[in-house]
Amino acid sequence: MNSRENQELTVRDKAALNRSTEQTMAGAVFTPDVDIFETDREITLLADIPGVKPENLSIDLRDDVLTISGETDNFRSAGQVDIIAEYESGKYYRQFTLSEMIDQAKIDAKLNDGVLRLTLPKVAKAAPRRITVKTG
Repeated sequence: MNSRENQELTVRDKAALNRSTEQTMAGAVFTPDVDIFETDREITLLADIPGVKPENLSIDLRDDVLTISGETDNFRSAGQVDIIAEYESGKYYRQFTLSEMIDQAKIDAKLNDGVLRLTLPKVAKAAPRRITVKTG
């Protein structure tokens, strides 16, 4: 992105999660890793949220704050014994502040193979044009 003040998307400052007041259910809460890139027309955000199904994913936009939250299901079957257990189930949560340069009504979201792709179109700028001067 060009300069810090011209960014269309900014990450909220990192803050410690106070489990007693923030979380109402037990379990791990993960911050999904994201890649963000832009073109002249849009910003694309890719978030890694493995194990989250579309019905367990929420993308909320309120007061210029985009919130991604989701939850993984318990994938273990009854009677299974762990040999190696590196994958944890839990919740995902991340927030971003959007600038007025994002056309919030046209945001698009797609989930494919554990990767959430958010397309954030920029507002259309006025096209340059020549103004004709009339007499009388």
